[in-house]
Amino acid sequence: MNSWQSPIAPGISWYQATIGERPAYPALDGSGTVDVAIVGGGFTGLQAAYNLAKSGVSVALIEACRLGDGASGRNGGQMGTGQRAWPEELEQKIGYERSKALFDMAEDAKRHLLDFATAHGIDIDYMPGQMNVAHKPGYEKEYQANAEIAAERYGYPHLSFMDARETAERVGSKSYYCGVRDTGTGHIHPLKLLVGLARVANEAGAQLHEMTQATAIRRASGKVMIDTPNGTLTADRALIATNAYIGNLEPVTAAHVMPIGSFIAATAPLDDFPDVLPGGEAVADSRFVVRYFRKSRDNRLLFGGREVYSSRNPQDTADAIRRQIVETYPALKDVEVTHAWGGNVGITMPRQPFVREVMPGVTSIGGYSGHGVILSNYCGKLYADMVGGKATDLDLLEALDVPAFPGGRHLRTPLLFLALTWFALRDRL
Repeated sequence: MNSWQSPIAPGISWYQATIGERPAYPALDGSGTVDVAIVGGGFTGLQAAYNLAKSGVSVALIEACRLGDGASGRNGGQMGTGQRAWPEELEQKIGYERSKALFDMAEDAKRHLLDFATAHGIDIDYMPGQMNVAHKPGYEKEYQANAEIAAERYGYPHLSFMDARETAERVGSKSYYCGVRDTGTGHIHPLKLLVGLARVANEAGAQLHEMTQATAIRRASGKVMIDTPNGTLTADRALIATNAYIGNLEPVTAAHVMPIGSFIAATAPLDDFPDVLPGGEAVADSRFVVRYFRKSRDNRLLFGGREVYSSRNPQDTADAIRRQIVETYPALKDVEVTHAWGGNVGITMPRQPFVREVMPGVTSIGGYSGHGVILSNYCGKLYADMVGGKATDLDLLEALDVPAFPGGRHLRTPLLFLALTWFALRDRL
């Protein structure tokens, strides 16, 4: 088993345990000059590195830990349709034309991910189907309208409303009151995609450096300088793709993208429980502190939820997630939890991606707010297209109104903690 313990995220994930040893990439060894420097080795950074390198741009990517130690390699694997908010919600805020353009962009992102994996022979354990379900009564009209609007106004015919009976049958639980089934998307093994993406980027000529932390980003003599303990990268342009792990590296990104803990547990194979997700779809529920779960290709339940506990003890994580599993599936009270892990998800105030030039020549992209599997991969590609002078949909995201979190540097984290505590309590009540 791959026993690497990430220094930035607790627990060894089921994903890590099922891929063998991850390929290692050398740390940066001395200063160098490239056309584009990238900070962050998740989906956004690696897609940008691959697409830049294949177009002949010299590019170096640095990652503070191992590639995949952040959210890209440890997330729930769900390929949600559209943006984080339903299109009709966005339409109320930004109008139909922009909402439709963002929805279409997300569909392009979905196709890009699947086409990329197929073209490069990356087995990502793709399984079709996803369901959004309501944990409280009274959502029926809203959910039914969502399916109708998607088909009639957004050209997406793959949603269907589920009443309480159908929801219970498809989820295998009576915990939910209704839902929407999406047959136009699915879920994946994210770490398999990331490992394959890194391989492809490396083969294209991108310089990939693990265990190399950026300590400062600055401008000097018309260039971008990225300092590390191992040397300084000098570039014409730079991409910050750290998402939730920005820390104190760059203040504008840190003010707009906040980390919250996300925790997942995997059970032993559910061969004796055929009623649990019999169709194999993934599920996300209507809680503000979303619970999301799905079955793996080998029939395990992967169950995740964001809470305001912050323990780095995998056993505490397992116990907390087990309680949520049993609330949803009482019959699984004695099923073994074999893996438990966590990490940080980058969120923004409006739950929309943050795309901005934070200093001359330096673009920051992140804040996918739990909806990053498809968007992060596509945003990396769009960044590379932009550097190459192409018109891209990245402008759609850059035009979004994504304000900074209130409270300034010292208060925004405790204020977010209080807000999440309140919403978690409201979900329970």
